[in-house]
Amino acid sequence: MTFLPDIATILAFSLAAFVLTITPGPDMTLFLGRTLSEGRTAGLVTMLGAATGVVIHTSLAAFGLSALIAASPQAFFALKFAGAAYLVYLAVQAIRHGSSLTLERGAAGRRHSAFANWATGLGINLLNPKVVLFFVTFLPQFVSAGDPHAVGKLFFLGIYFIALAVPFSILMILMADQFAAALKRRPKVMRMIDWLFASVFSAFAIRILTTQGH
Repeated sequence: MTFLPDIATILAFSLAAFVLTITPGPDMTLFLGRTLSEGRTAGLVTMLGAATGVVIHTSLAAFGLSALIAASPQAFFALKFAGAAYLVYLAVQAIRHGSSLTLERGAAGRRHSAFANWATGLGINLLNPKVVLFFVTFLPQFVSAGDPHAVGKLFFLGIYFIALAVPFSILMILMADQFAAALKRRPKVMRMIDWLFASVFSAFAIRILTTQGH
């Protein structure tokens, strides 16, 4: 099937997607926070909203990047170099500032409708400039400018990312109380995640720069 990347690419992407999924950010904070304050259903629906946002980001990135490849392979290579620099920046930020995850059980009060929770998850994902920038610079690292099936592979990787992230996110929601308590008791775990994120994405950046340099 032409839209399937090779095994090496899938394995590399799987590692990156896993690290990205376990690294706390706005999406994780939102759906775990809703779980703690309104229950598991609210958390699951909010998470689905964020997943919908990922589908939209993937579609926009795939169409935009495919147009860039057609118009100028050189510009596509330049974007990959910029993406490598951005991955290094994210790695440095992870070490300097750490992950941001503030989870507090909300007091009983107004509960949101299912649609409101879904829309909030969607909005947080779509309006986060870091997510936009990440998809535009991250996905290109796994396709080449000369690949005639780049669009299909970009779509596949985006959907594959969701398929990897959703089960883990569901597990976190189902175990939100234990998960939040464990992170509060063990701040070293958060730092380990930060270092893992920094190491993996720095390695990707180095691989990109050395490969394109040949």
